[in-house]
Amino acid sequence: MEYCGVMKIMIGNNISTIRKQRGFTLSELSERTGVSKSYLSNIERNLKQNPSIHVMEKIAAVLNVDIKSLLKIAAEDPKPQLDKEWIDFIAYLKNSGIDKERIHEYKIVVEFMKWHNDKVK
Repeated sequence: MEYCGVMKIMIGNNISTIRKQRGFTLSELSERTGVSKSYLSNIERNLKQNPSIHVMEKIAAVLNVDIKSLLKIAAEDPKPQLDKEWIDFIAYLKNSGIDKERIHEYKIVVEFMKWHNDKVK
């Protein structure tokens, strides 16, 4: 249920953002799609819980985007972001001459460190 809530919020935000990027007012989008202005407003404000695929197709056609762009589901989000500390560590390894093709050779060192940390705890 929580995932659906996230998806709904993203749909409304995405439609609003794309509509504004395309230079459409809510009234213009309503006229061009044949969908009432209040209904579109409710979608954009995330008050309309389940816009039909038919309505989504109309909106996508007028905004000249595919439906996936309107949905932009969290599952399609690219890789999770690494924090700066990990990025700096990777840069340190690279600058030290350790390339990713040979990183597996250092696995024994990592395993020893893990074993040592577990033993100390």
